Amino acid sequence: MSNVAKTAVLLGALSALLMFIGEALGGGQGMIVGFFFAVVMNFGSYWFSDKIVLSSYGAQEVGPGHRLYDMVGRLAARDGLPQPRCYIIPDPSPNAFATGRNPQHAAVAATEGILQILNDVELEGVLAHELSHVKHRDILTSSIAATLAAAIMMISRFAMFFGGSRDNDREGMNPVALIATIILAPLAAMLIQSAISRSREYDADAGGAALVGSPDGLVSALKKIEAGSKMVPLDASPATAHLFIIKPSLSGMLGLFSTHPPTDQRIAALLRQRQ
Repeated sequence: MSNVAKTAVLLGALSALLMFIGEALGGGQGMIVGFFFAVVMNFGSYWFSDKIVLSSYGAQEVGPGHRLYDMVGRLAARDGLPQPRCYIIPDPSPNAFATGRNPQHAAVAATEGILQILNDVELEGVLAHELSHVKHRDILTSSIAATLAAAIMMISRFAMFFGGSRDNDREGMNPVALIATIILAPLAAMLIQSAISRSREYDADAGGAALVGSPDGLVSALKKIEAGSKMVPLDASPATAHLFIIKPSLSGMLGLFSTHPPTDQRIAALLRQRQ
């Protein structure tokens, strides 16, 4: 399935989930509100998802002369891509991601931590991985998933405090619907999100290694990032965890919804590419 088709399916599935939440909270009128909210969210997530995600992490744009910007520029030119905007996330945990709706409006973000622990060869491997996401237009699907999943989780939290009422039920909301809204809706959002993410990491690893000419830098980087992120966890939202090159540590049940293959399996696949 192409990324355009995946995006359409994702928007449709998460929009239906928003309408279900609206119907559970407010009956027919609530479903209509959920529909209009879905329309607004779909429009906003398509055009502004990159800005929403970057601002949520306090990312700061950097320009020519910065190590990140210059390295991304060289790799993008080598791969025939436009120069993406580049951002630094002020966090000591090592990680990175790409976002945006297409290669012409792409952004690459890296934490301060990853710039500190990786040498140039390792950092090139990571950035080539992110540019592979850009080239294959994974970033639109991922960015929209992050925005809509965050909205659904936020609405579901509201349901904990506002019971809502049914059109034909003056005694308040059906408790089964309330439980479904509070628990099942955010879990469904994360499951939909994770379904689009796992295979694309292998593809981006392979594409990044091909771009730099060797998988060695990325293999070494993945080992360092995996170890570093365990020592210094990134305070990441479950809604955006799938964006990062290594899944941020998530506590409790949220950690069960992995959007990434195990790092050792990714490394094994990269080493097979070298043979």
